[in-house]
Amino acid sequence: MASVLVTGASGFIGRALVMALKQQGHDVVAMSGSDGDVSDPLTWQQWPRVNHLFHLAGRSYVPDSWLEPEAFVKANYHGTWNALEFCRRNGADITYVSGYVYGIPEFLPITEDHPIHPNNPYALSKFLAEEACRFYTNVHSMNVTIVRPFNVYGPGQRKEFLIPEIIAQVISGKQIRLKDLKPRRDYVYLDDLVDALCRTMKLCKSLNILNIGSGTSYSVAEIVDAVQKVAGTGLEVLSEDRVRKQEIPETIADISRAYRLLGWKPQLSFQQGIAQVFKGEKYH
Repeated sequence: MASVLVTGASGFIGRALVMALKQQGHDVVAMSGSDGDVSDPLTWQQWPRVNHLFHLAGRSYVPDSWLEPEAFVKANYHGTWNALEFCRRNGADITYVSGYVYGIPEFLPITEDHPIHPNNPYALSKFLAEEACRFYTNVHSMNVTIVRPFNVYGPGQRKEFLIPEIIAQVISGKQIRLKDLKPRRDYVYLDDLVDALCRTMKLCKSLNILNIGSGTSYSVAEIVDAVQKVAGTGLEVLSEDRVRKQEIPETIADISRAYRLLGWKPQLSFQQGIAQVFKGEKYH
């Protein structure tokens, strides 16, 4: 088994990834924000040599990126550059967890070769980090896997995200109030994403770019219906019909490459995933 370093280990995805890697028998070093700032090169000097790095640390909430764009570039770009430099010095492979960088789609489903159109500072910072990954594979012949998760959901996600917000309103038993019911997104359950991440350790090609999603889209209204079905409720739903800045009408991930290279496909249906999240939030 391999020695593995996980940055962002205390985060939503990081906690689940560390647990899965340990269950598989890997020797895991878990690094969280309390252990240092990944955008500071000195932080990386304290970590031992490993075979593989999963780089998850960074800023991830899109609305915040409009308020603090420089902080997102610092955390996501500079932090990833330092992660790549750490891997170069130690001869380690890296899996970089990027994000949705395609902007308003030109076609559906979205392949990894779709044109990149970052439409918010968060997506831009992730794309800049991807460019650093390409540089290190080209110049230093490193093995890098870039994973582009679509909309991840699961137990323990921050309350500001859509699905936890809807579940909290359903549990409250009052009216459900939302800004816009129309946007459609491709949602992937946390455990399925973690499974895909673990599988990237077997890739040896210099650069791999992989979409991780479900291959299906759901509107906000359909999410509300799914949650109410699990909860057994029929609460009134009110929408402000307010379109967000740079709103994307729909995303659907083409996940055929992940299946071809990793043998991966999502195991939980959306309704099953919603049931798991609802159960976790209800008894939290």
